[in-house]
Amino acid sequence: MEIIYVYTRKRSEFGRPCSFSDRPAKVSVDIPPDPSMASGFVLRNPVDSYVQHASDMSEHEVNTERVEVESRGVNHVEGGWPKDINPQEVEQTIRFRKKAEKDENYINTITHLGTLMEHCVKQNNAINIYEEYFGEEEMAEVEDEPPSAKTINVISKLTSFFDILLSKRDPNVTKRTATHLSWHPDTCKKLAVAYSSLEFQQNIKDMSFDSYIWDLENPNKPELVLKPSSPLVSLEYNPKDSHILVGGCYNGQMAYWDTRKGGLPVEVSTVEVSHRDPVYGAIWLQSKTGTECFSASTDGQVLWWDIRKLSEPTETLVLDITRQGLLENALGAVTLEFEPTMPTKFMVGTEQGIVIACNRKAKTPPEKITSTYSGHHGPVYALARNPFYPKIFLTVGDWTARIWSEETKESSIMWTKYHLSYLTDGCWSTVRPAVFFTTRSDGTLDVWDFLFKQNDPSLSLKVCDEPLSSLRLQDSGCVVGCGSKLGTITLLEISSGLCTLQRNEKTLANAMFERETKREKILEARHREMRLKERARSEGQGTEVEEMPVESPHEVLDRARREFFKVIEAELQRRAQAETQEHGSASAFQLKDRAGEEAAAQGEESQLPKDKEEEEEEEEKDAA
Repeated sequence: MEIIYVYTRKRSEFGRPCSFSDRPAKVSVDIPPDPSMASGFVLRNPVDSYVQHASDMSEHEVNTERVEVESRGVNHVEGGWPKDINPQEVEQTIRFRKKAEKDENYINTITHLGTLMEHCVKQNNAINIYEEYFGEEEMAEVEDEPPSAKTINVISKLTSFFDILLSKRDPNVTKRTATHLSWHPDTCKKLAVAYSSLEFQQNIKDMSFDSYIWDLENPNKPELVLKPSSPLVSLEYNPKDSHILVGGCYNGQMAYWDTRKGGLPVEVSTVEVSHRDPVYGAIWLQSKTGTECFSASTDGQVLWWDIRKLSEPTETLVLDITRQGLLENALGAVTLEFEPTMPTKFMVGTEQGIVIACNRKAKTPPEKITSTYSGHHGPVYALARNPFYPKIFLTVGDWTARIWSEETKESSIMWTKYHLSYLTDGCWSTVRPAVFFTTRSDGTLDVWDFLFKQNDPSLSLKVCDEPLSSLRLQDSGCVVGCGSKLGTITLLEISSGLCTLQRNEKTLANAMFERETKREKILEARHREMRLKERARSEGQGTEVEEMPVESPHEVLDRARREFFKVIEAELQRRAQAETQEHGSASAFQLKDRAGEEAAAQGEESQLPKDKEEEEEEEEKDAA
């Protein structure tokens, strides 16, 4: 190769970084046009250009073997024994089996049949002959029979309605309560559990602060150990980013984790701006960034956070139902509820048994508390809106579970009976609007289906001997997780009858909710009217009148029922009297008709002699 030109540079200049700087534009070369050269060019018109856009393709031919189908019937007899062999006689069968195994064709026959069976087994594994291609077009019909389930794995003896899949305890020696559960939003094969001891002054010096993320496919050890600065009371997966979790600590701090970065929290809020009591509720908000959440605590505050900046809350609300905004009058929050379809509204369950409905977008803090619902004798441990009808919500507290409507403030529209043991948690079914779950302090899980039965649960299951503390249902509605006081996490698979939407169930459930709501409205209006009348009567008399004792909802219902039946009875009596009067008037009219006919006949008879007398009188007058 011939060298045309050689570039030379000093060794010190090799690898030197380029330093660029701004400078004004300058003209390096200016070539003016030369009109005299235009005669040397020929205009090319038209210009043809070829472009190939088709993709390369190849053609192949395949000739498959034709499948011949033939229907045959098989009559199987026990063992295929000859007629002279009795299958019930063990000695005869053993003797015949030994004789058959000594036959020369035995091995050849087994080899030939083994090849045929291998082909059939492979064919069954390749094609699922029971696959349903059009199952989504028609809703599954569930027969009216007790629910049942297929046993997948049994660790302890349970009823046939549920199957135990997993029973995993807190690995620490000192057992702590599983205070909160959160399912992985994408796969539902992972479960985040918050562990904490909520007993008053029961924290042991060397008690672990760790919480865990369990992988259900490998439940022998936790997939990830979360190490907060204080035990976690609440823990939630981010629905938009499954790697992010937010947790509320026992000392009131907020923290968030990124599972890709390990078990240590990415950021923790400072103690000065955090809650003063344990954070019992932490929920992610529906935001564009997916980084906003809010929390509630028994210190009476609701705080809004952005995990990108946990140094201070973005907003604060004091749960003072007197609307004065005083922290000393605030009610302690035990549970939070937020429905993504209603982004400005949320609800808070308090220690005093009052549910507070709030609106975040109100102009002033007093206006943010829109209404209150009072119906429990103790803390409201669970609060959840119906996923199909958001205006209907469930509360769990003291010994009952109650179903409320936003339109009725004074009383719930439905409620369960009072149990002997305390209720600890509850939630709605994600697939059936008429089914909800509750847990009790005696270790029992209750499944309620009020379209099937109102007075008793459709299914009561003794999960463990210790109290159940937390409950969470998968999005599919088929697996429910229960956490106990000793840290045991029990996952139960529900039978198909309780997690399959029934025909017309939505219509029937909506009709029942509307009917009960209307009934409560009538009772509230009647109760309000009675109080106004009593107040007007006391003001009219001008004397102090003792106030009427406030009637309970049961007393109002009993009184309304008695008045209703009195009205019905009076109406029936009025109708009976009317029918009696109609029969009486009809018979009297018939008697009058008969009497008139008799009188007319008598009048005709008496008319003849009267005419003769008149004629005689006229003749006498004429003669005179």
